[in-house]
Parts: sequence; structure tokens; C-alpha cells
Amino acid sequence: MITHICGLLLSKKAPLLTIDVNGIGYEIHAPMSTFYQLPEVGAKITLLTHFVVREDAQLLFGFFSEQERRLFRALIKVNGVGPKLALTVLSGMETDHFVQCIQTQNAGALTHIPGVGKKTAERLIVEMRDALSQWDTPIASSSQTELLDSNQVIQDAIGALVALGYKANDAKNVVSKLHQPDHNNEQLIRLALQQMVRR
Repeated sequence: MITHICGLLLSKKAPLLTIDVNGIGYEIHAPMSTFYQLPEVGAKITLLTHFVVREDAQLLFGFFSEQERRLFRALIKVNGVGPKLALTVLSGMETDHFVQCIQTQNAGALTHIPGVGKKTAERLIVEMRDALSQWDTPIASSSQTELLDSNQVIQDAIGALVALGYKANDAKNVVSKLHQPDHNNEQLIRLALQQMVRR
């Protein structure tokens, strides 16, 4: 089992990033919640990992925090939820907010996540409420709420949506309509994802 990886960040284009470890490049799938906290390309980085072996592929998933990895592992145990949807969940909703939705059985809020319909939301609640009943939600650090330059926030949001499979023009239109001066990139991307899934 590969529990973590430490090396130089070679590239980052959601949802994939590449880390060089002693001359070997590892391709890692990561949620947007991890991408928000990545350093610049060329910097040293350590990520927690989860290794998935399938008949047709061997995939490595990376996470900035133990909370993210723990939730990812809980999600992929749910019937019908694979690693791809688990990453989408982590990208579309903050970890503590997701846990709160499960604990309060708020299926409506969960359907705002791309790829999560009513039946999937209800299944998530039924299969995860016991496992997450004692979950301790982390306190957000001030660095995660710092505001970024408005233009950069907009460009980051559009880039993230395009990386997730949405058309550039659609992403630009939605992001432009939703953007407010006090939004950081994470908030804007989440709002845009919620808007796109309603279309």
C-alpha cells in the first residue's frame, strides 16, 4: 500500500497532477479541494495517497489532508460510487459540509453536486450516516479564506470547469454571472458547479 508520496510537483492540470520522485514521474488523480492548496510547479510537495488496482488500470489518488482521504475511502465503499464520483463529491462540496449533509439527511443539498442525483444522494445518506456520525469537522484555517485577485479568481474557476469537462464558453458565461468581489476561487468554482448541474 502506498500511503503517501513526496517529491517535486511537475505539472498540475485538474484532475491530474504529476510528482517527480527520484526521477520517476507519478500521475496522480486529485480532487479540486487538493488543487486549491497546491504550491507552484517546481515546489516540493507531500500528498497522502490511496492506490486503486483494477483489471484495466492501476490508479493513484492524492489528497492534501487526512480528512479528504478518509472521506474518499468512505465514499468508494458506497454501492455504485467509484473513485471518479468520489473525486467529484470532494471537488463539489467542502468535506465538513458534506458530512453535515449526511448527518442531517439533507439529500437536496447533495444533489447540487455534479453527478449526484436524488437516488444517489439518498443512498449516500443511508450507507454513510453511521460511519460519519462521529466525524469531527476541522476548523478552517485563515489562509484558506484569503481573497485572491478578481481576474485570477475568474480564470481559475473557468479553467477548473473546463478541466472537469464543461465547455469553455458555458463555463465563462456562468462564472461571469456568479462572480462577486468577495469570492475566492474555491467559492466561485463551487457555485459555478452547482449552477452547471442544474442546467
